[in-house]
Amino acid sequence: MGALNSLISDCKKATHLCQCGYYGDVLHDCTCTPPLIQRYLARVSGPLLDRIDLHIQVPAVKYKELVQDEKSEGSSVVRERILAARHVQNKRLEPFGIYCNAQMTPRTLRRFCRLDSESEKQMENAITRLGLSARAYDRILRVSRTMADLEGGEKIQAHHVSEAIQYRTLDRTYWQ
Repeated sequence: MGALNSLISDCKKATHLCQCGYYGDVLHDCTCTPPLIQRYLARVSGPLLDRIDLHIQVPAVKYKELVQDEKSEGSSVVRERILAARHVQNKRLEPFGIYCNAQMTPRTLRRFCRLDSESEKQMENAITRLGLSARAYDRILRVSRTMADLEGGEKIQAHHVSEAIQYRTLDRTYWQ
């Protein structure tokens, strides 16, 4: 249990891209040097980062954006879409003794995450250009399949793959 708490603590500390917390922030200047940033980022290893499905950088929200009265999708609507997607996943994967896309093995991935030629080209470019691992490839497939499920689609489309690849950019953008 101590090792797990240490890992969680390390991940929390490394959620910023630098020690001061302002690297990439458009509202504040980062005071860290490039070597300091690299040392800070090295706290999260590539193999650990490889096991995280979604990597996104969340910029600070401006005050005006916080207070504006913008129509957005309600939580109950989102919840229903998620429950519908989970039902589809459970039905699809039940014969294999699993219940969601995150549990798919390489064999079930290849069976249920077939890509069309456009999506294949996107994946090939991403793997080549970003130097992604086989594990990252599988995670992109899982996320793509989940996005298709959330839209109610049977097939993974190129825009699902494109978005899933975007969620892997931290793999190589900062951790090289």
